[in-house]
Amino acid sequence: MTEDLGFTHRFVPAEDSSSGETLIVLHGTGGDENDLIGIGQAIAPGAAIVSPRGNVLENGAPRFFKRLAEGVFDPKEVHSRAVELARFVRGAVVTYRLDSTRVFALGYSNGANIASTVMFIEPGILRGAILFRPMLVYEPVKKNDLTGSAVFISAGRMDPIVPAASVERLAELFEAAHAEVTLKWQLSGHNLVPSEIREAAEWLALRHTRV
Repeated sequence: MTEDLGFTHRFVPAEDSSSGETLIVLHGTGGDENDLIGIGQAIAPGAAIVSPRGNVLENGAPRFFKRLAEGVFDPKEVHSRAVELARFVRGAVVTYRLDSTRVFALGYSNGANIASTVMFIEPGILRGAILFRPMLVYEPVKKNDLTGSAVFISAGRMDPIVPAASVERLAELFEAAHAEVTLKWQLSGHNLVPSEIREAAEWLALRHTRV
């Protein structure tokens, strides 16, 4: 664990250096840099993992950006925090000598939301993202082109936190930006279920054949 690059984070080197793949693993509210390492390894066996801890505290719980209330966000603050994370990703690519064309995000809840924002404001820094329980927190003013990027969105039909309309709007914005979108609905709430981990792993494995 290190505090370099502006975020306390963990780096797990790739087991298979020939794959060149990296996952930027982004936890949910109250999580930390250790939370999703195991899930990341299950989804992308052998890949390098970079896992930062959110720099914002909400009643002591780490997050990647503030919220004004449940489901209410300040777009300027979300944008600035996404810029901050994008700077961290660029620094990690250089510091750990990663392949910049093979960087994917894996985010849950708050982590998924910051990942989607990074993709909207800085196209190309992430080749794609696996977004567990995301919602729309930032609607980009500038319609950037995400051609060549891909997102896997996994949402819960019974999620008490994330409105279905917000998930669908997020998918629409990615499609409008020409990203390849896979949207999966789970029979669950905000919690993850084993089947979606397998689905995400299968989705990511397909990206290997399209380099």
